[in-house]
Amino acid sequence: MKLPHLLTVDGLSRRQITTLLDTAVEMEAVGHREVKKIPALRGITIVNAFFEDSTRTKMSFDLAAKRLSADTMAFASKGSSTAKGESLRDTVLTIAAMGVDGFVIRHKGSGAPQRAMDWTGLPVVNAGDGMHGHPTQALLDAYAMRSRLGDLEGKHVAIVGDLFHSRVVRSNLACLRTLGAKVTLVAPPTLVPQGIAEWPVVAAGPGDPGVEITSHLDDVLPHVDALMMLRVQRERMSGGFFPSEAEYAEGWGLTRARLARLPEHAVICHPGPMNRGLEIAPEAADHARSLILDQVAAGVSIRMAVLFHIFAGDPDDPGEQRNDANTPAATGHESEGST
Repeated sequence: MKLPHLLTVDGLSRRQITTLLDTAVEMEAVGHREVKKIPALRGITIVNAFFEDSTRTKMSFDLAAKRLSADTMAFASKGSSTAKGESLRDTVLTIAAMGVDGFVIRHKGSGAPQRAMDWTGLPVVNAGDGMHGHPTQALLDAYAMRSRLGDLEGKHVAIVGDLFHSRVVRSNLACLRTLGAKVTLVAPPTLVPQGIAEWPVVAAGPGDPGVEITSHLDDVLPHVDALMMLRVQRERMSGGFFPSEAEYAEGWGLTRARLARLPEHAVICHPGPMNRGLEIAPEAADHARSLILDQVAAGVSIRMAVLFHIFAGDPDDPGEQRNDANTPAATGHESEGST
């Protein structure tokens, strides 16, 4: 399977998403080898251009590219010409002129990765754009949940918290719904985006009950297979979204008491970074059923899979990964000696 880019999860078929998840299983195995590297992207140069602060996403994309033997260039807006007023267009065109092969871009402006791709003509992976989307986060969340729960068809996933500012929820809705999961959104009314019920991925259709939206977390808890707690994005708030942090935690946080009411098989997710004691109690974050560190680990495998299918995927394969010389299954022992 060949992907031209990854700007959004919207539009990816179930078969394409499943192929990425299955490829990530093979990529995860690479991380358990003595030499954690395969030669699939040797000779490819990828620019990690992060115009917003990041820890998990930035480091995992860098590690993913290096495990595929790609060369990487790191770009941060601090200390660069953007601090002198250079535009995004001039920045990406300048870097592209150096002969790179593609970009991974995080930017505060929704649509910035799309514009960068249009300007440069190079493949771009969206590592988070404004409040629009974060496709690899959605894929790694699905990967972590599938690893513990099995096929997500028919599984009930509740996404709880700051829906208004979250790019994660938008991508997760598209990914989970495509995989056949039932999704419930839970948030205080002030943190529900206006018009969300009319979003195509939320609205009901023929034979499709749509996505339930509620402010009553306690009513949802007993029925979920997975509970995803979203970070309260205080840096994007100017006040007035909820009276106090204590009230938010009481109404919509995964407290110790709520943890005890979750079904025994249910798993806990959080895209990070966490506000412990606000949207999630320490007991929940560190619980045996917490997938939070699994999500971090899955980030490397998923991002390896995405980069592989963009820069080395088979254009003649519509959905299955072929066991050719570039796949991790085929490189095997021979690849361990590569650098």
